[in-house]
Amino acid sequence: MSTPFRDIDAINAEATGEWGEFGAEVAVTQEMINGFADLTGDHQWIHVDVERCERESPFGGPIAHGFLTLSLMPQLIELPVELTGAKNIVNYGSGGMQFRRPVPAGSVIHAKSRLVGAEKHLAGTLVTFESSIHVKDSRKASLTYTSQILFQG
Repeated sequence: MSTPFRDIDAINAEATGEWGEFGAEVAVTQEMINGFADLTGDHQWIHVDVERCERESPFGGPIAHGFLTLSLMPQLIELPVELTGAKNIVNYGSGGMQFRRPVPAGSVIHAKSRLVGAEKHLAGTLVTFESSIHVKDSRKASLTYTSQILFQG
C-alpha cells in the first residue's frame, strides 16, 4: 500500500514496530574491502593484510570496514513503507549507529528495516527508519542504524 508522503498520521499508523523481510544480498569480497581502503586511506591491517589476519586477528581473517558496511545500505534496504508524491528524497541524518559484529571478508550480508515514525519538517516530511545489517544466516546484527530521510514535494 502506498501513502502520500505528506500524510503524517497515515505514515505513523504504519509504524507497527515490525521488521520487514530481509532484502537483497551483497557479497563483501576482499577486493571490495581493498578498494574501500584505497578510497578512504584506511589500510589498517585488520582489513587488508590477509596473511597477518589469519595469524593474529581474533576474527580469523580480514573484516570489512564498518563504514564500508554502512555504505552498502542503499543496496541492502527496502523501505518498509511506500511513500508517494515526493519530488525529492534526501538523506537527512542519523539517529544513531552501532557496529555490533564484524563482517568477515567473503561473507554475504543482507538487511531488514522498520518504520519508526514521521514528523512534519519545515522542508517536507521527516521519516525515521531503523535498519539492521546481518551476515547471512546470523541472527545477530553486524550493524544497526537509525536513518532520517526527508521527503520533499
